[in-house]
Amino acid sequence: HTEVGYANGTTPNPTYEEVYTDLTGYAETVYIQYDESRVSLATIIELYFLSIDPTSLNRQGGDCGTRYRTGIYYKSIDDLATIKAIYNKVAAQHTEPLAVEIEPLHNFYAAEEYHQDYLEKNPQGYCHIPRALIAKVKELVKGAK
Repeated sequence: HTEVGYANGTTPNPTYEEVYTDLTGYAETVYIQYDESRVSLATIIELYFLSIDPTSLNRQGGDCGTRYRTGIYYKSIDDLATIKAIYNKVAAQHTEPLAVEIEPLHNFYAAEEYHQDYLEKNPQGYCHIPRALIAKVKELVKGAK
């Protein structure tokens, strides 16, 4: 299950308009709930790194601002070793330092309904993630069922 929203900011119940100002401290995020027996955290983190430019600070594709910073926000300290192992593997593939935060999840608020499943609702909508990668993930999820 996925849900788009806002993480690790300073105000309660932020709206998109508030987050867009870059004054709330939130990052636009995707909350992922998964079954470890069907897909590993390592696979999810590897796919995440395929979907971003890990060296880009506060920017992904045509989107810029602190709300577009990249980060992995974990709920369990037990996940940190897996996250750091993949981070280090990716870092070794780049000459520039990675601009990916790794922090505990302090808070998460779901984005407005019109943001959920955005590309299904807006097939011509903009997203920096390559459509081929989105299709690959959908196939993985479909095959896991």
